[in-house]
Amino acid sequence: MKRNKGGLSGIGLVLVILGALGGCGSKSDERVIRLGHGLGTSHPVHAALEYMAERVRVRSGGRLRVEVYPAEQLCSERECLELLQIGSLDMTKVSASVMENFAPSFRVLGLPYLFRDSAHERFVLDGEIGQRLLEAARPQRLLGLAFYDAGSRSFYTRSTPIRGPGDLEGLKIRTQESPTAMALVRALGGAPTPLAWGELYSALQQGVVDGAENNPASFYLSGHFEVARFLTLDEHTRVPDVLLIGTAAWGRLDSAERAWLRGATRDSVSRQRTLWQEHRERALAAVEAAGVTIIRPDKSLFIERTEGIMGNFADSEEFRGLLGSIRNAGD
Repeated sequence: MKRNKGGLSGIGLVLVILGALGGCGSKSDERVIRLGHGLGTSHPVHAALEYMAERVRVRSGGRLRVEVYPAEQLCSERECLELLQIGSLDMTKVSASVMENFAPSFRVLGLPYLFRDSAHERFVLDGEIGQRLLEAARPQRLLGLAFYDAGSRSFYTRSTPIRGPGDLEGLKIRTQESPTAMALVRALGGAPTPLAWGELYSALQQGVVDGAENNPASFYLSGHFEVARFLTLDEHTRVPDVLLIGTAAWGRLDSAERAWLRGATRDSVSRQRTLWQEHRERALAAVEAAGVTIIRPDKSLFIERTEGIMGNFADSEEFRGLLGSIRNAGD
């Protein structure tokens, strides 16, 4: 973990900052909830979180307020989750991949080619299966409130065009801290390299990694297209984002405050999905105009190379049941 000049660890420094700001507490008749996340202010998910904060204000008549701290101002994804667990931060937004380390059932969302399309994904996440997943991390003091659309994830590389799985052989590919994501890269012959999102631009620029994988909007808004000149739309996974609140913070809210927050969350999910599609189309047009080579490969080759991952991760009857329910949903 990084340390500042005074010797405080990253988490320690955040605790000092949050201590100065105060926790999920009240100021006169107003309660404040603090939400930290890692995305930049131009990202559609951040826009959705700001919209959620505004809807909380409207629904509560100003009695409940959400303060949003973007761009890792407070913590990385993993650190934000740990701060929620100890009650020092109230809410966060993370990728479902990171949640694998806190609730094993989230592994299913990282399996390659799990969803047939976006309609299938939304049917699953908006229904009973999605609700089960949102509740899965309660024993770890984390409560999921909603899923945000994060589109489909594809590979992008500095100098090696990926036209088929064989082109990934030996390449160092940045992944999240997700066993499933790392297994996928290994299955395709690459070398998975977990790395914090905020460190990825310089890692690509300096050749520490050869490429990464993410959705087109994040590829564009992060500026990674400036140093990674090939984007391969293999769309290997559709891993959503998750909006969470710590159970400590949730426990401090009364029934009315919980209702305001859940209602505002539903409002933001609808807004975020519209914003997401708009950003995806703009991002693809922008990176192509900037000279990025966009490759649309034969996905069947990637599907064939990654089929074994399903069997490797379906290691329990419960997980196999969950996987089967998702595959059959909407039929």
